[in-house]
Amino acid sequence: MAPGDNLPDFLTNTTLDPTFDADILDTHLIYDYDAQDSDGNPEKWRYELWCFSSNRVIYAIHGGPMAGRINYQRATYQCIRPGELWQINWLEETGTLVSAVYDIKERKMTTMIAFSEGHWKGAKEALGDKRKKEDLERWRGLAEVGRQTSRFVLSEQAHIVETFKGKGALVPIGEGDPLF
Repeated sequence: MAPGDNLPDFLTNTTLDPTFDADILDTHLIYDYDAQDSDGNPEKWRYELWCFSSNRVIYAIHGGPMAGRINYQRATYQCIRPGELWQINWLEETGTLVSAVYDIKERKMTTMIAFSEGHWKGAKEALGDKRKKEDLERWRGLAEVGRQTSRFVLSEQAHIVETFKGKGALVPIGEGDPLF
């Protein structure tokens, strides 16, 4: 089978940099985006990301329109500069694409999130935990709303407020947990 025959699929010809274990493996990041509520008042959107393995991330969202979402994804990692910059990319079952750059030295996350129309307009339906079958099925349905070009693209920078090794309050995933 050729790459891409069984979609969704991931391909990277970039070898995982040997600094992965020290720089990012098992790293848990808690970060805040400076945002505004619907009335224009300042608020924080808190995200939590655990770089679980060389091909998985686990995350929870605690603030903003997606607060209450708990998920894990198959991901790719690319080292931009060892000990300094890493890019993490994934595709969600809602059709949303995420690309995040973790800046170790500056303690920042720079992200580009291309929400599918269903995910953005159906933010309440996108809440829950992927481990619950009814949540996962509902999320998959959000990918069917709109067209590939009907996306809400959010480009933001967040300040990392805490970095540590290990799961924290997030739940690890097992081999039997569905990926998509």
